[in-house]
Amino acid sequence: MRSNANKILIVEDEPKLASLLNDYLTSSGYTTEIISNGLKVIPAVKDNIPSIILLDIMLPGKDGMEICREIRKFSDIPIILITARVEEIDRLMGLNIGADDYICKPFSPREVVARVKAVLRRAAGDTIRLEDLKLDESKNRAELKGQVLDLTVVEFQLLKILASDPGRIYTRNQLIDRIYHDHRVVSDRTIDSHIKKLRKKIMDVIPDQEFIHSVYGVGYKYGTSE
Repeated sequence: MRSNANKILIVEDEPKLASLLNDYLTSSGYTTEIISNGLKVIPAVKDNIPSIILLDIMLPGKDGMEICREIRKFSDIPIILITARVEEIDRLMGLNIGADDYICKPFSPREVVARVKAVLRRAAGDTIRLEDLKLDESKNRAELKGQVLDLTVVEFQLLKILASDPGRIYTRNQLIDRIYHDHRVVSDRTIDSHIKKLRKKIMDVIPDQEFIHSVYGVGYKYGTSE
């Protein structure tokens, strides 16, 4: 998959609204692509990853909720849902399936541009998404499949380090150096103990899948499979 760090994908089947959003976003320095049929979104995203998606819910071919769910299975691209539905339940549904923000019609195009910039700032800073895992460093908050993991500060840092680079093997000493910046004396067994507790909390949510793997004689790595 290729990526475009400055591209916004506009998924909207109302031509006038799509054109209006396009004009405001391009004048703000973004490049854009417009798609009007829901069936074309997933292939387009996989071919050329945008920096953010403006996703209308009511679309021909496939609705925005379903598209959002599918995208979250393989990507953490920021998604802003756009819809005429104003009921609170729809807002909650949208955010629970992985959307980063939610805008109701009618709206100001300037508001959309502001929301795009805000979501991109958040995405670039404090949040890590990896398949079913979401880490918010600003809040020391970890969610797995939408469930909050009750982690200590050290457990959160361990999970963040490992999940930030899936597949990379970290030695115990590397983990100690990254977590304990005051250079205190910490034994390998301390790291092993924290990992054991972290694994248990993850398995309480997903008991049939291992995320943190031991590499015999070396250390640990993060991955959904060996």
